Amino acid sequence: MDIRRIWLCKDVVFAEGGLPALKPVTRVAACAVIANPAAGQALDDLSELVGFGTDLGARLVKEAQALLPGPAISYGKAAIVGASGDMEHAAAILHPRMGKPMRDAIGGGQAIIPSNVKIGGVGSVIDIPLGHKDDVWAFDQIDTLSVMVPNAPRPDEIVVIVALADGGRPRPRVAKSGAVPPTSVV
Repeated sequence: MDIRRIWLCKDVVFAEGGLPALKPVTRVAACAVIANPAAGQALDDLSELVGFGTDLGARLVKEAQALLPGPAISYGKAAIVGASGDMEHAAAILHPRMGKPMRDAIGGGQAIIPSNVKIGGVGSVIDIPLGHKDDVWAFDQIDTLSVMVPNAPRPDEIVVIVALADGGRPRPRVAKSGAVPPTSVV
């Protein structure tokens, strides 16, 4: 696997919609810009890319955890494939093997890791869905982090992203039962 860059971002939210957050929420993303060995080729065998998932998952979750002030409560993953690749190239990296090292690193991880994949050019933005690591029905943690890696992906690259958060939406007011008032303000 040929890694060109590791790019990190951290977003701390103190207020939303003109109201203070119940507590500050930190959302982070660790992004690897890698060469796509399948770019420009019509391949059915993507096993080379599948193997990247374990190593990238372990490396990127470690980078992301280092940016969080507290333990990860929610997670997500995503990839942007350069124009000479196809979406299955990212799926091969994200789905078969990337989840286990992520779950091992943060502890728990009973819930599916939400993900998103797209084809895009340099400067493309991707919305990474976030969900609670152990409870897919924890509405407060259903969130999104938008990420753009400068100067990537080039046509023969893939940007692979692991996102973590130490909380959910900054001021959640919707539950499975419907609209609910916030519980407290910190």
